[in-house]
Amino acid sequence: MIIVPVKEGENIERALKKFKRKYEKTGIVKELRSRQAFQKPSVTNRKKMMKAVYVQKLRQMEE
Repeated sequence: MIIVPVKEGENIERALKKFKRKYEKTGIVKELRSRQAFQKPSVTNRKKMMKAVYVQKLRQMEE
């Protein structure tokens, strides 16, 4: 359960923004989307590898 402390006289938009930020950090939406369709472990590993290669290329270009 997500609890967002709201101060007296605090704007409702600000409280909603706090709630949304906490909700995103929990990763609930990401988890639900990943569970909608089964993905083979080999496909998952391949995607991780491709992402790692991409990040490594970006870091090399920075230097």
